[in-house]
Order: sequence, then C-alpha cells, then structure tokens
Amino acid sequence: MNRPFVRSTLLMAWVCLFAGPGAASDHGVDTEHLFGFTEGSDIGAPPEKELESETTARLGKRGGSFRAVDSALVLKVPLSDRFRLAPGLAFAGYRMRGVPGLDDREVAALAGGFVETRARLWTRAEAPFGLTLNTVVGASRLDAATGLGARGLSIEAGLLMDREIVPGDVVAGLNIVYALGRSRIDGIAGDQQASNLEISGALAKRIVPGLFLGMEARYLRAYSGLGLDRFVGQAVYLGPTVYKELTEETWMSFTWGTQISGSEARAGEDRDLTNFDRHQVRLRVGTHF
Repeated sequence: MNRPFVRSTLLMAWVCLFAGPGAASDHGVDTEHLFGFTEGSDIGAPPEKELESETTARLGKRGGSFRAVDSALVLKVPLSDRFRLAPGLAFAGYRMRGVPGLDDREVAALAGGFVETRARLWTRAEAPFGLTLNTVVGASRLDAATGLGARGLSIEAGLLMDREIVPGDVVAGLNIVYALGRSRIDGIAGDQQASNLEISGALAKRIVPGLFLGMEARYLRAYSGLGLDRFVGQAVYLGPTVYKELTEETWMSFTWGTQISGSEARAGEDRDLTNFDRHQVRLRVGTHF
C-alpha cells in the first residue's frame, strides 16, 4: 500500500519546513501552484491580478463507471501584499452508471459560487517558512457526491505553509485544511451535514527554468456532522506534480493522485471508494495581468 512512503513524504515536507534555520527566502519563485492540490503561501501583490481556470476530475468508485468533473473560474485580486480576495464560479459535470448506492445520471450545470480570502501571516523572508491563512465560503446548487440538485453552504479554512529548501530550486509545501458543509438534497428529507480534514505535503524540484517536477502525498478523513462528529472514511493519495511557465504571464500545473490506501467505517476493504474516488486529477491554467 506504500504507507511508509506516504508517511515519509509527509514527514519530509514537515521536517523541511520546521527543522533548522535553513535558507528560507522569497527567491523570485511563486510557490502558490508548484505542488498540485497542495498550495504555497504566495498571494501576489497589487496592482497585478490573476485569472485562473481550475479543473478537477474525480474518477472511479467501487463498482460501475463514475466520472465527475468540477471546474472553477476565479479572479484573484490582491488588495495588499498581505491580503487577497478571489470570487469565483463553479461548474460540474457527472456521468455515473451502475455505481452501488448512486442512480445512473448524466448532468452538467452551474454548480454554485464562492469567495476565497487569503491572509499572508508571514513570508519566507521573515520566518523559516511562509504561512498563509486561506478561507473559502461557498454556495452550491449540486451535491458533490451524487450530482443531485441541492441547496448547500460550505466553509473551508486552511493553513498553507512552504519553504525554499534550496532557494529558487527545491521547494516544500504543507497544508492543513478543515472543511464543513450543510446541504438539502432534492428528494431527500432533512439536512445533510458533513466535515473533513486534509493534510498534504509536497516537494517540487526545478528541472529547467520555468519547469518544476515533484511528488505529493495527501491524507483525507471524512465525517458526518459539522464538527468531525462521526468517522465515515479515510483515504491516502499519492501522485506526481508538474508546474510549467508557458509565457511570462501564463502558467499551468497538473497532478494525478491515486488512492493507494484507505478504509471505510464498518467495512473491511483496503480502499474507501464510497466517500472518496480511485483517482483525483487537477489541471490549473492561469494568467497574470
């Protein structure tokens, strides 16, 4: 299951951030998107703005055919070098056939909207590692698990940390994210409440100017209830990351994480393919202006 490798990757990212004085600095590297799902602490500075497209594919359940594509269009507006505001629209598409517990369905629609804020608490030049507080408040029209119509609200809070191990060349990232949400799904009585916790770590190495390759490990736990009340499942993902500058203003990043281990409450399987997916893929493309 490669659990020792995943633990080693997360531990390595943690040690790289916190051990020793190191060579922490802001070395002209924008770390925000170097890693994949894990994000760096950089937020940009005014007057520069950024338009970003993010597409995430969730593939595979325990049986049948399951494909879900979530996409977002985000405008990132730094109000200072310490605070950024980013409103966005979310879209989703689902195609599922023969998946246990889910009706066969094909749907593509506007999924909702959100507002993200980021407060940079300290930079890599001020401390051994950069640290940013990220919050996202969203409203949804579709249920992410089933693709059914829904009316939901969600809140996400995360600590985004990074450090240049070798300035401008090797960068480590560590994220700790807590999310909760409440929704009312069409055709299902009562409110649905859920929360989850995610810890992810990543390392990225510059291969040539403008190109970083790396590896990312993520550990996710899902709960029913808003306060991590009742454990329902967990999953570990591992996968490579790519970041490429396309032009001076435009960049792209890509990652493909595969669930290599997990478990579902009251089930004896070695994966959780009910609450999580077999594969999670993310592509981002952004441009500064």
